[in-house]
Amino acid sequence: MSSTYNNVRAAIEGRIATEMAIAPVYPVSYQNVPFTPPGNSPWLQVSIRFGDNAYATLLPTGGVGFNRQTVGVGAAANYTIAERIKDLFDRAKFSSIIFDAASGPAVVTPASPEPYFQTQLTATFEAYLD
Repeated sequence: MSSTYNNVRAAIEGRIATEMAIAPVYPVSYQNVPFTPPGNSPWLQVSIRFGDNAYATLLPTGGVGFNRQTVGVGAAANYTIAERIKDLFDRAKFSSIIFDAASGPAVVTPASPEPYFQTQLTATFEAYLD
């Protein structure tokens, strides 16, 4: 059961880490963790944002954003990774976290960091805390 914000973060990041370790493998960048992007291969950036919460129910809401970065390989690689991520979180329920329908992928312009071609997938969620 997700009882803290840290439990929610760990459950989401763990699900991503497990999936991205399956071939084809993609490196993952997490918030506030040192990361050096690989040369010319795709990688994933995960951003978990907690939003409003209701004290009466201790029900925080938030969103998790997934940016896929590629260099010089076109959109197809990004959309392929997006489908894998969408399958993990689209209307999913795990560890007391309930996800809404995923939104995207959408092309991010201007790209930051440069020179990566980026697409973004977003999934909002509710998590029950003790």
